[in-house]
Amino acid sequence: MRRRKGLSEEDRALWSKVAESAHPMHPRRKADAIPEGMSAPLPRPDLRDTSGPAPVPAFRVGQAAQPQKPLVQRNQSPAERLAQSGLRMDAKTHKRMTRGKLKPEARLDLHGMTLAAAHPELIQFILSCHAGGLRLVLVITGKGRGDHGPLPTRPGALRHQVPHWLHTGPLGMVVQQVTAAHYRHGGEGAYYVYLRR
Repeated sequence: MRRRKGLSEEDRALWSKVAESAHPMHPRRKADAIPEGMSAPLPRPDLRDTSGPAPVPAFRVGQAAQPQKPLVQRNQSPAERLAQSGLRMDAKTHKRMTRGKLKPEARLDLHGMTLAAAHPELIQFILSCHAGGLRLVLVITGKGRGDHGPLPTRPGALRHQVPHWLHTGPLGMVVQQVTAAHYRHGGEGAYYVYLRR
């Protein structure tokens, strides 16, 4: 015997009586209530509509995301900090100095020294140059090598410490300007120190 497709009239009448006698399991819950935190469902498209798809509003990927600060801020190099400290000498002379056009009258090479050995050497050198009437001297610190050990360390301890020493203590009174040297005089591994009269 072959099954017919669909319900018979008798089956339809029986199903409508069963549906009328059914009661909701949760009568207090509204059928159309949307749980908190969820958005309303999108309306189902009308498949009979032949006018074409509705235009999608313009959007940019990540437009709702909050901008975040980088987790690690890049530290400024000593040369960048010195450039921001401002000009305390004649602008024309400073320009010639930073372009390597002025020749340093004396130089001190601290490359390879420890901080403890370099500090008194720097003080003695700068004070003696000032007493001798010199104006432009070169202090070589070296760029410092990166220590790739398990703990992060800042390479070039002298390169970072010398500008601080030159602006404090007994040297701050005789030093007028400190600037990173031109590449022909050592670049990032050396400083021009311009002394007061």
